[in-house]
Amino acid sequence: MNVEDINICILRIEGTNNEQEMYLAFKRLGAKPELVHLKQLTGEVAEAGRRDLFDYQCLMIPGGFSSGDYVRAGAILAARMKSAMKDDLTKFAEAGYPIGGICNGFQVLVELGLLPAFDEIMTDCPEACLTTNDSARFECRPTLLRHENKGNCVFTGRIPEKDILLMPSAHAEGKIIFPPQERGRHLQRLIDNDQVVFRYVSPEGDYAGYPWNPNGSVYNIAGICNPEGNVFGMMPHPERVFFGHQHPDWTRTNKENGDGRAIFVSVLEYIRGKF
Repeated sequence: MNVEDINICILRIEGTNNEQEMYLAFKRLGAKPELVHLKQLTGEVAEAGRRDLFDYQCLMIPGGFSSGDYVRAGAILAARMKSAMKDDLTKFAEAGYPIGGICNGFQVLVELGLLPAFDEIMTDCPEACLTTNDSARFECRPTLLRHENKGNCVFTGRIPEKDILLMPSAHAEGKIIFPPQERGRHLQRLIDNDQVVFRYVSPEGDYAGYPWNPNGSVYNIAGICNPEGNVFGMMPHPERVFFGHQHPDWTRTNKENGDGRAIFVSVLEYIRGKF
């Protein structure tokens, strides 16, 4: 499949606000992204505006504050998707199509049960939660991430293991936690399954607490994938550092490509080789 033939569904509802940056990231790489409202996928619009999930080779859920983050961040969008699209989402993921969620999108994937999804493609109940930052504040800052994945995640195939990347975080509920009685077991399964994709680090490359870990996430986790590697979520925003000049140290490094670009390149390369 050629890049120009790859259709990307970028989902949006009321409250999402990073869909345009995600759209442009894929567009600049030659793919065919489309901004698609949830109601277009669930058939709640006139026939001319309806879309079929399987017309796309990738589903992306952007950041923002879907439905105002009422109840919990991402919970309402996840509930609406699950009630109307559970079978399609399951089949889409089972077929190996990539599903990505950034920030609020990560929260949605966890609420859906598509992450971490240890034993089935989509669990009935969430196995984890992205909850309020330890600081009890909205944290908006550059964050440093070490790429921990050994090759399982289709969204990071172009990023060498142990590379440290800079990507901005902007969230109030980014702390990933597990049920207390399952915390040790779930964390070990993430590690054993090569599901840990990114971890927060300090400028020295050490796993560190606040402010380098902006939320207090267990094991400094910033992003994970499912056991199959085709469903991926992360809290920081790769779409906001597509270009080198979007980095805060650009005048010193003069780098051409931003650290987030590799996320989008990687998933497009996976799709080209898979379908």
